[in-house]
Amino acid sequence: MVQQHGDEHHIPQEDHVVRAGAWLPTDHRIHSAWLGEQIKDAKKHSKELAPVLKDFKAFIENNPRIYMYFHAMFDEVPVKKPYNKDPTGRKQIHDYHHMLEVLNHTFTTAPQWTDAAANVGMVGVPMCAIFDYPMGTASGYAAFLDPEVNQHLKKILNEWGKFLMSPKSAEVLNDHKFGWFGPVGTKDVMEVANAPYKTSYTFEEFYHCDPKAKHHGYKSWDDFFTRRFREEVRPVASPDDDNVINNACESKVFNVSHNVKLRDKFWIKAQPYSILDMLAHDPLAENFAGGTVYQAFLSALSYHRWHAPVSGTIKKAFVQDGTYFSEPLFEGLGDHNNTEINAGGIAVGQGYLTSLATRAVIFIEADNPAIGLMAFIGIGMDEVSTCDITVKEGQHVKKGEQTGMFHFGGSSHCLLFRKHVKVEGFPEPGRSANVPVRSQLAVVKA
Repeated sequence: MVQQHGDEHHIPQEDHVVRAGAWLPTDHRIHSAWLGEQIKDAKKHSKELAPVLKDFKAFIENNPRIYMYFHAMFDEVPVKKPYNKDPTGRKQIHDYHHMLEVLNHTFTTAPQWTDAAANVGMVGVPMCAIFDYPMGTASGYAAFLDPEVNQHLKKILNEWGKFLMSPKSAEVLNDHKFGWFGPVGTKDVMEVANAPYKTSYTFEEFYHCDPKAKHHGYKSWDDFFTRRFREEVRPVASPDDDNVINNACESKVFNVSHNVKLRDKFWIKAQPYSILDMLAHDPLAENFAGGTVYQAFLSALSYHRWHAPVSGTIKKAFVQDGTYFSEPLFEGLGDHNNTEINAGGIAVGQGYLTSLATRAVIFIEADNPAIGLMAFIGIGMDEVSTCDITVKEGQHVKKGEQTGMFHFGGSSHCLLFRKHVKVEGFPEPGRSANVPVRSQLAVVKA
């Protein structure tokens, strides 16, 4: 989840990679420069490990299997560009001790902009940046799938989440060069917000805030991240037409798939959807065998609240715990056919993550019988382990009404429709701008 700003013509081709979903910088130097600063600051301001990291360290060192994984994953990262920092081949994060030291520093920082060779960018998922290459190795693949490892990661992420909800985290919401209200930050945030309708709103016109107050009135980084838009900038499309399905999240299309199987091999490169796994083996999952899945992703600069795609009744809503940093074998050295780690990182495996990542599942019985039962899945990716459902079972929602939100970072989401529901008109994958939240997404034919 990263945004980059600057003249790409000066970026060496070997450093310029495409990262679907904008989770890490397209210019690898921004990632490298950010991580270099984190490493330097962590060493300069060395301090005792936070209790949650002490527990993680003890867990690694007292479990032979996990100890092997966390040693091997760093050894398996290639000693060549772009994995190393300098010509001597020294890796930026070289072992799990170093990893814990840098994580310990990250607990006291919020995402902000950085400078790399005249390109200003932002690494918004710092833990993903720290794990980026190790998690693409064979040992990293095994480690980040491990249930016990994920239990510890959840505790670590919750600890960082406490900081991101604290007043101190709001310090990055300033108008300095690298602040969120600086010339680059505000410009890039509003380019994303204005792009779908080619409007020219200012931040103050688009989002609820107080420009005269400190930090524009936001109390913390998370308060800013979950900011609300003004009603007039994202009107509900066709509020009285139940045949129109509206977009649940401000997001870019990743995939549209029809006739999906109840159970499939979601871990292979094609990433077919596996309904039973996506819906956490819930009894209602069988209703969607042979149905349609729409998936789209949110970047760091997008609006991160969810809205009801249809009017209807919430039949069931729950959060399913899962992995936080697992990426599929085909993305890295875990696949014996690969010699390099996919530069696209975890975002390339968004289909895979629908079945494994921590996610919120909301079943809605639409008022329109031509739709009937449908499902929304909010998928937490990387640091975005907090999926916050704000509706309750049995509650009736109107199209466009808020149903929940993501905290702390970028993410992905899916809409699921049953087999005989004829849904048409989905936007094509590959469009450059987001599909606006609450705008028309598709139409159901009776």
